[in-house]
Amino acid sequence: MTGGNQLENANPLIYQRQGDRPLTAREQDEDLPDQIDEREIFDLIRSINDPEHPLSLEELNVVEQVRVKVTDDENSVSVAFTPTIPHCSMATLIGLSIKVKLLRSLPERFKVDVHITPGTHASEHAVNKQLADKERVAAALENAHLLEVVNQCLASRS
Repeated sequence: MTGGNQLENANPLIYQRQGDRPLTAREQDEDLPDQIDEREIFDLIRSINDPEHPLSLEELNVVEQVRVKVTDDENSVSVAFTPTIPHCSMATLIGLSIKVKLLRSLPERFKVDVHITPGTHASEHAVNKQLADKERVAAALENAHLLEVVNQCLASRS
């Protein structure tokens, strides 16, 4: 939001949500190891609330399954997200929310990379640098107000 409660993108395009993924027999069998894949990561982040609109990141097309890459055997997860407008002031907050959700949800063995889809934001390099810096992310999460906003983005809607 900008000053005076005016939305930066007052009329965003809204996209249809993908349906829930049915579990495979392998996923239902608790005795078999289950590798983490792109759809599982997408399912974790798709319902994150946009900080500016009462919509999910999936509904705003900020996150898409095709922009999620997982290399389970290398313990690597990469998510590219696309802000709704090129000058979105919420881009860092959105990226931080995605990163926090994945850090809280995935085993510690995973290296999580969250970045802006190349060419989609005016401050792409600066935002990506902030999101890649562990100390800056940790410092941001020590800020009580910022942590509260991130937790609101991650809260389930009733």
